[in-house]
Order: sequence, then C-alpha cells, then structure tokens
Amino acid sequence: MGNCCSDVGGGTMAVGGTAPSTSSTNQNDASDWYFKSRGIQGLFSQIELSFSATNLRDRDVFSKSDPMVVVYIQERNGAFTEVFRTEVVLNSLNPTWITKYTITYQFEIVQILLFRVFDVDTQFHNVAVKMLKLEEQQYIGEASCALSEIVSKRNRSLTLDLVQREESVPSIHSQHRGKLTVHAEECFSSKTTAEMTLKCLNLESKDLFSKCDPFLVISKVVESGISIPVCKTEVLKNDLNPTWKPVFLNIQQIGSKDSPLVIECFDFNSNGKHELIGKVQKSLADLEKLHSGREEIFFLPNLVGHDNQNKVLKSKLFVEKYSEIIQYTFLDYLAGGFELNFMVAVDFTASNGNPRLPDSLHYIDPSGRPNAYQKAIYEVGEVLQFYDADKRFPAWGFGARPIDGPVSHCFNLNGSSNYCEVEGIRGIMMAYTSALFNVSLAGPTLFGHVINRAAMIASQSLANDAKKYFVLLIITDGVVTDLQETKDALVKASDLPLSILIVGVGGADFKEMEILDADKGERLESSTGRVASRDIVQFVPFRDVQSKSSTTHSDASEMFRSREYNNHFSLADEGTSVVQSLLAELPAQFLTYMRSREIKPNS
Repeated sequence: MGNCCSDVGGGTMAVGGTAPSTSSTNQNDASDWYFKSRGIQGLFSQIELSFSATNLRDRDVFSKSDPMVVVYIQERNGAFTEVFRTEVVLNSLNPTWITKYTITYQFEIVQILLFRVFDVDTQFHNVAVKMLKLEEQQYIGEASCALSEIVSKRNRSLTLDLVQREESVPSIHSQHRGKLTVHAEECFSSKTTAEMTLKCLNLESKDLFSKCDPFLVISKVVESGISIPVCKTEVLKNDLNPTWKPVFLNIQQIGSKDSPLVIECFDFNSNGKHELIGKVQKSLADLEKLHSGREEIFFLPNLVGHDNQNKVLKSKLFVEKYSEIIQYTFLDYLAGGFELNFMVAVDFTASNGNPRLPDSLHYIDPSGRPNAYQKAIYEVGEVLQFYDADKRFPAWGFGARPIDGPVSHCFNLNGSSNYCEVEGIRGIMMAYTSALFNVSLAGPTLFGHVINRAAMIASQSLANDAKKYFVLLIITDGVVTDLQETKDALVKASDLPLSILIVGVGGADFKEMEILDADKGERLESSTGRVASRDIVQFVPFRDVQSKSSTTHSDASEMFRSREYNNHFSLADEGTSVVQSLLAELPAQFLTYMRSREIKPNS
C-alpha cells in the first residue's frame, strides 16, 4: 500500500476525486469520485442485446424459414466486421432467439450495428453456426441502427424494418421482408450501494513533532488471500480523532455483504511511504452492526516474538452512518424517459477572419471540406442527437452585428426574431452557413449571454417537471472577455439540469478556458462568493485536427446515414479522440445532478 498515493496532491485527496477546496461549501469530493467511477465517466457499460422478429419472408418451399441473425459492427474506417451469430430457429417466421450478444456501450461515440437475417438451409442444420458459410444460406433481409438508438428508447427496444441489401437488384414491387426487434439490457447483478461514514478515536501518532495525517484504505479479500483496494478516504491533516467523508461500496464490487474486507489506517507521508497505524478485517454485514453504536478495535501486526500475535491498540473505529441505496445508472434514466437536449452557440467574432478568405476559421470550402466549426457541430451533434426525441435544437451565434443592427452576443442562428430552434444537425449546419452571409463579424467574445439563455430554457423545463437535461456546445476561437460574468453565469447554472461543452478552435491561448473547467479541483466562485454546486463545464482545444473525408461506407451504413443527414464527414483520428474526451464527463455530470436531487428514473 506504500505507493497508493505517491505525492502530496494525489495523497491528500480522495481516490480519483478532487483536491479539497478552501471555500466553505458542502461539496463532497469522495462522493463526486464515486459518481464518476460508478456512474460512470466515459460510461462503459456492458449491454446484452436480444433479438426477435415478426412476419419474416418465407424462403422455403415445403416448410417455413429457419432464420439466424448475424451481427456486424462498423469499424472506424467504415467497414463492417462480423461479431456475433444467434442460433438457428427451426420453421419459424416469428422467431425469438435465445442467444444474446454482449457489447460494451460507449456514450461518447456512435456505434453503428448491422443485423442480417439468413434462412439456414436444412442440409446445414447439424453444422455449428460459427462454421456456416453465409454465402451458402438464403438472405432474408437486413437492418441497421446506432446502439444509442436502442438504449435511448423508453423500453430499450427498437423495431426495425428488414430491407434488401443495397447492392441487390430491386424488384418492381417491394417485397415484404419482416421486422426485427432488438432489446437491450444492462448487465448488472446488483445496483445496491452501501454508504458509510467512518470515524476513529485515539489514533497513535507516528510523527515526532506533529499529529498524524490519517486516511483509510478499504480492500476486498479474494480467494487467493490477496487484498485488493476498492476504496480510499481523503487525508485529514493533524487529526488523531478523524471523521472522514462518506465512502461508497457497491455490493457487486466487493462480492457480497458477507465477503471479508480489510480496513487499514495509514499516516500519510509525502514521499509515498505511508505508515500503517492499524487495521481490522470485517465484512460489510459486520460494519452495519457496528452502526448500532458498538465500537471496534484496530489490530496491528506485531512480528516481534515467536507467537506473532497481534498487538491490541487503543485506537477505536466507529461507523457513524450506514445506509444502503440503489444507485441508478445513466441508462436507467434513459429507460425512464429522460432526454439529453442539444444546444449550440457559435463564435462570430472578427478574430475568426473574413469568412470569404481561405485562412478564416469560418471559411466554407467549395469542395465540401468542413471547417473546424462544422466539424465540432457535426461530431458532437452526431452523438447527442439520439438522446433528443424531437431533434429540434436551439442554435445561437454571438459576437456579430446582424444586418442593420448593433453587435449581439446571443442571436438566433436561423435569423428568426421569434424562435431559436432548427431541425436536426443538418438544420444547424444550414443555419450556420446562412448566418455567415447575413452578419458582420465583430466582438468582443462574451459567453455570459448564451449561457444565461441556455440556463433560462433549462430553468423553464425544470419548472414544468420535464424529464430533460440540456447540453450546450460553445465553439470559440478566442479568449473569453467577460471571465467573471461567465463564472457568475456558470455558478448560477450549476443548480440546473445543464452541462456546457466548450471547444476552442484556432491557435489562441485557452488558459482561461481551463479555469472554467473545474477538473483540477477548484470549483468556480461567483463575484458574490457563491461556489458552484457542481462542475458543469468540459473544455477541449481543437488544435491540429486535419479533416479527411470518410470512405464510402457500404451496405447499411449508407442506408442509416440517409435517414438523418447527408454529406457525412469524419474527423481524423486525433479529432475523434478530442470529441470523445469532450463528451466523456457528460454522463457523470448528468448523474451527479440527478443523484444530488434524489431524482429517480421513474419519478
């Protein structure tokens, strides 16, 4: 355990959490870490897909079809790779397959799946499905969707029409091929989490000239007898009677309530060589009993002597609080009907350069090559659009002078004076292009107006008890001029169902943007001294991203894209990673808001 936190910055904060703030606030960094680690930053969840079909086309003459589903996933280069096959269901046009496909769901990318249904010929019924040659089977039809489309449905089920393969010769009359239903379930054996507040009395001081700086490490004991750390508290300075912030233990994570846990108390040292003060082994069930008021004694291994007996210490451990709660996941809220509503604000300040010149960040290339603003809108919108039911997105511009008007720091991108919404990602693109020819770039760069506008929409939705969480994407090329006003707006907005993504384009110095992103631990403070209730900002610079046209996607990819938008383009690998990092914290921010207000998925 000597290397569990090897420096002062890493050691004096909760595991994976943020450094303690000096401001007087009720923030809980330990629970913030828990939300990120369980809730989950980046959101990697195991999803189990099951399949059923209705009214399949009958390809057999003397019997019904014997269908099988083959699943493909689209790779980054646009090609599809086979990843799964169901069993063959005999003589059925309305099959329900038993075998299920498990896939890792990633919120921050679009995962396109292709499903092909085949009728397996009778002569191959004794052949393992993995060994079947698909070209020898009769093709029934196929369908495609994004995994996001399935998990964002209220019942986590999506029914798709089976169609012909694109390269197939269409018949004069469209042929009925049936429907395929895909249902998703999140793989969790337990969502129950124990919350505990732990306290010690009379710790032995390991320092000569000061009191100890204690922290706790909780480990689970596996079958081999090895202890694996699962949780750590923050370090409390100069305290022999510490009470730590609550810790959270997922029942599934530790095995069961009766599984042995080792609780160790260390004295923190900045060189990483932390001294063991004492330890005890108990189960979660034992700790729950301690909550009734009984105290526990730490034991310290004593290797002196022949009997190797443990030395009994005067230090005592108390469980001040113990409770068990259900920790709902991001996907639970989606299944409960919650939506992510996408909003965009685009920087039209003069520092972007003349849009009619190729060196401008706003230049519209006649070849169709997207500029940085178009890339950011598309790549972020491509992910978030699936979580917005009506796909009507508020879109604004700031830092420009509309025709015959003063400089505006929040104008409707569509040119309307009455409404700000546009239809779909394509609608944002069209409104953005149109605005470039209808406004004069000006300045300065002010964020406060668009943040307050987004906050007003989120506040109205909250007042109407709508199941909505809003995501504002701000794309800018410059340093924000109204830094304190922006902080004030963000602190106020931190109480609302709202997250803000900021993308910096061009070569400006974006250090001030990083101040707005509280990843380093210091929460934003307003001009009145109020501290943000949570971190709602994520900033990434969009530097050195080279555009590249996507390769021509085959089969269902083209079919899928044509449903929503045309002129698909993708970022280079560097750009994709930028967008993924931009979106990585969003599920955790969503969950922090919902859990802090005790909002349940079905509330």
